[in-house]
Amino acid sequence: MKRREFITLLGGAAAWPLVASAQQPGRIARIGYLASNLANQGPLDAFRQGLRDLGYVEGRNVVIEYRDAQGKLEPLAALAAELVALKVDVIVASSTAAALAAKQATTVVPIVFGSVPDPVATGLVASLARPGGNVTGLSNLNADLVGKCLEYLTQAVPGIGRVAVLWQPGAFGERTEKEMMIAAERAARTLGIQLQFVEARGAADIDNAFSEITGARSDALTVLVSGMLLGERRRLVDIAAKNRLPVFYTFRELVDAGGLMSYGPSLADLFRRAASYVDKILKGTKPADLPVEQPIKLELVINLQTAQVLGLTVSPLLLARADELIE
Repeated sequence: MKRREFITLLGGAAAWPLVASAQQPGRIARIGYLASNLANQGPLDAFRQGLRDLGYVEGRNVVIEYRDAQGKLEPLAALAAELVALKVDVIVASSTAAALAAKQATTVVPIVFGSVPDPVATGLVASLARPGGNVTGLSNLNADLVGKCLEYLTQAVPGIGRVAVLWQPGAFGERTEKEMMIAAERAARTLGIQLQFVEARGAADIDNAFSEITGARSDALTVLVSGMLLGERRRLVDIAAKNRLPVFYTFRELVDAGGLMSYGPSLADLFRRAASYVDKILKGTKPADLPVEQPIKLELVINLQTAQVLGLTVSPLLLARADELIE
């Protein structure tokens, strides 16, 4: 049941500069969609819906060229180069890794990223207010949420002493990943817990990662969700359930799939808003003039069915804080 409204984002359309020029009547726009993993259909569906809301219909006045890295980081550079060679009007990047690949491929074609933890630290933009260059988009703030996720996890599962952190190296950029680790370690010291960092560079590493986690007898797990790990969400949830492991995620899609809890922005809202960036760019606004948006509303989602299966009694205080309870 809904407890609060979903996130609203800073920098609505009224705050953006008006442009005198507009897309030429009858011209078919060409958009490149560079995906870390097209198995993550939710963000793509939200982006398409955002385009439809703005009057863009695939096959009529817009063509979308899709490129899918299928959860792997290595193909992104070549896929980005393909989109540049096609002379698309704008590239939409689904993740940090995709945005970095696109930026390396072109300094001319506008790039809109849909969900990046820290675009400044990653080097995608000069600043949030003044991105500069040909890149802009939306931040998901995940780099700042790691500590809060651990705090909520200790509230949901009192008495835990060891928490595993599952992540995909290279998915967020070196500096952002380092900041995430530092934030996690700082929160762990405050909360009095130990951390076990576990890598999964690809989908094939997930089983071994869980073997490491269970072998070290971690009491719970938090996942720094990348495109690959989001695409493997049902597998993650199933393995965690099999091992009776409480898991905290940064996106609600994994809680919808059966995970215990999540805290972060709505991916659907981020990618729906990405369509408005594309619209403005197609009408003449430069990416450098479009400030990066940050969420000002975050969702705490709890799956009570999963809590029951794990034998957890969620405290009334945590229930009261939740934006949505899945029953």
